[in-house]
Amino acid sequence: MFTIMAPLGIARLRARLFLLCLCLTLCAGMLQFAAATIQGYIGERDMICPSVCRCDEDFIYCNDRGLSSIPSLPPSASVLYLQNNHINNPGLPTSLEHHLAVRVVYLYDNELDEFPLHLPPSVRELHLQDNNIRTIPRSALARMPLLEKLHLDDNSISTVSIEDQAFADNPRLRLLFLSRNHLSSIPSGLPASLEELRLDDNRISTIPTHAFRGLASLRCLVLDGNLLANQRIADDTFSRLSNLTELSLVRNSLQTPPVNLPSAHLQRLSLQENALTHMPRGSLDGMHRLQRLDLSGNNLTTLPRGLFKDLDSLAQLLVRGNPWHCGCNLRWLYDWLHARGNSITVRGLICHGPDKVRDMALVDLSSEMEECEVVRTAGTRDKVGGAGVDSATTQTPPQGSLFTLRSKRPGLGLPDSGLDYTLSSSGVGKSLALNVKPLSYSSVRVTWSVAQPSSSFRLSWLRLGTGNAMGSITETLVRGDRREYLLTSLQPRSSYIICMVPLAASSEGKGAVSGDADSDEALVCAKAETSDLSPQEDEENEDSQQITALPLAGIIGGASAIVSLALIFGVFCWYGHRTGHLCPRDHYTRSNSRKSKTYDDYIESGTKKDNTILEIRGPGFQMTPMAACQPMQPKPLREDYIIHTIFPSNGTGLYKGVNHVSNAGHGSNRGYREGGIPDIDYCYT
Repeated sequence: MFTIMAPLGIARLRARLFLLCLCLTLCAGMLQFAAATIQGYIGERDMICPSVCRCDEDFIYCNDRGLSSIPSLPPSASVLYLQNNHINNPGLPTSLEHHLAVRVVYLYDNELDEFPLHLPPSVRELHLQDNNIRTIPRSALARMPLLEKLHLDDNSISTVSIEDQAFADNPRLRLLFLSRNHLSSIPSGLPASLEELRLDDNRISTIPTHAFRGLASLRCLVLDGNLLANQRIADDTFSRLSNLTELSLVRNSLQTPPVNLPSAHLQRLSLQENALTHMPRGSLDGMHRLQRLDLSGNNLTTLPRGLFKDLDSLAQLLVRGNPWHCGCNLRWLYDWLHARGNSITVRGLICHGPDKVRDMALVDLSSEMEECEVVRTAGTRDKVGGAGVDSATTQTPPQGSLFTLRSKRPGLGLPDSGLDYTLSSSGVGKSLALNVKPLSYSSVRVTWSVAQPSSSFRLSWLRLGTGNAMGSITETLVRGDRREYLLTSLQPRSSYIICMVPLAASSEGKGAVSGDADSDEALVCAKAETSDLSPQEDEENEDSQQITALPLAGIIGGASAIVSLALIFGVFCWYGHRTGHLCPRDHYTRSNSRKSKTYDDYIESGTKKDNTILEIRGPGFQMTPMAACQPMQPKPLREDYIIHTIFPSNGTGLYKGVNHVSNAGHGSNRGYREGGIPDIDYCYT
């Protein structure tokens, strides 16, 4: 029986052990499931979006919420929209730099006073415009070595507040916006990787040679709204920017385009709203890729022939707001535009003169341009109906020069007045074509064109007399970039011989008169006659002569009569005062005042009566004589004086004491304003 019971016990034991192992396995599975559930719950809690924001995957929208600090953010956030809030520097938590997934941060239009320090090192694009940031420290930028785009527009950054080599630790920076700040010069130490630089609406007035050194990758440069002038820009400033495709110099003080502009890759050139008076020939040479040229809002009247010879890709030409003179001087531009046809869009090429074509487009002047006779003799000169047309590029020609000289026997060989020269209103030489045109009885307009550029021109004019003797010759030096001159203060009804000779660079330093053989060969002369005075002008001159010819004796007699009357009147007043019949004090009798006096205290004491006496804030004294209107006695009259003390109504002094301070509150802006101290913190330019 024991033999049968032994196998049965073993079988039961095995069953129990199996059930025990099964229970342990089920318990372990349940524990693992519970742990996974708890971990998932915690992970979901980490991904919860802040209650004041809106989240769209890794885009966190906390803008326009009135926040003063940045709330807790999920670790997966990559783009942070925090603009248009009240976030200041203390509102940036230090934990923000641990969010390594953040790539773009929008913090513009907040209340930041300093450059933020605790931004994630993974940031590639940072928008900080429209704050009050004053400095750019290198340590703050060094925390973001991957930064590619930095927007710092509309802040309070000055040139001296940018730390030296501030961008040295940002080798990937491609875009830098510093518009509308307080910069007075180009920031130094800009990274070589920079491709777009915007410095518009600052106070930059000077650009030295080294300003853009090392910026070979720069493609877009914007310098609008500064204080730039031609004299303050180095000649080779822009030539270093070999890869520049867009240059904007709008709203400056340029009279001509800067020299040595980069021409290889330039596609957009903006020069509108300057003070451009002329475009030198060759200023746009080599710009084969230029697509857009804007010259609007300047003082251009014409453009030199061949200015657009290399502009093969030009598609937009904007020239509105200029006083264009549409004569034969623009015949070449008329032909060039018709040759380009629909491949180019022109805006604003409207004629300002002459009067017959005013407010007409240049491309519509077909009949007027057909009348132009083009004369090419060692240079190009345009004429209309035999009359010279203004070929200058300035709106108003110069009316004098600091280098004007006068000499009785100059070395310049003018035509001999004793011979019969058949000079006309124009002259053509080997290298110069001269044209003169009388404008009034006292002025003559001189225009010319040359085959080759010259450093300067020597202009001389001589008034012809009735005899054979030569008179005084007037000479002046004219700059080589000008093509017109206005002679003024000439004699009416007179004939003038006007001559011009181009000077080489070596001749310019020798003076206005050289007299060498080369100058004589290049000399070109023309003759002009001033018109007669009009009847109205004659009458005005006669009237002025009559006025100036008044007899001096009459003027002296009138002055003597006035002096005599004054003396007689003075003697009469003195006699009346001495005899007592006249007393001015009788006119100041007061009935409602103190009965003891019949005169005005203020008048008698020599003080003008004024109600402002009530505003005196300190004790004062007033002396008034007691003597009334009494007749003069032979013996000296003794006058007694009474001193009246005037006290203010409130008992305060006229001037505050030295130690008296009325709570100026200089710790606040309000105190500064009440104390009469200008508040520079709230002064904006």
